[in-house]
Amino acid sequence: MTIEQHNSTAIITQEKTNISEFSKKLSVLHERFKEGNVILKLNDSKSDSMDVLVSLSKTHRQLNHSFVVVSSQLNQDEFEDDFTVVPTLQEAHDYIEMEQMERDLGI
Repeated sequence: MTIEQHNSTAIITQEKTNISEFSKKLSVLHERFKEGNVILKLNDSKSDSMDVLVSLSKTHRQLNHSFVVVSSQLNQDEFEDDFTVVPTLQEAHDYIEMEQMERDLGI
């Protein structure tokens, strides 16, 4: 797992671990990232093993911050609206920018 901090956004990249191990590590580290936006770049992703990340996303969004998953293997249609999946890192940044504007406008 690598972690990069860009302003108020943490970009966390899955590397050698499988999605299950990655999710567990991220849950433990969530306290460290709860005050900002989170982008997860996944290399190994299967929709049936995403339960921990979906739960973490809901918790993070309740704190009024964005939580976006970048994966070319996952399809947004397989998840609820409050779990955001995009295919590229640029789209993740754009999505966070859009959500920030909505929060600023009170939408």
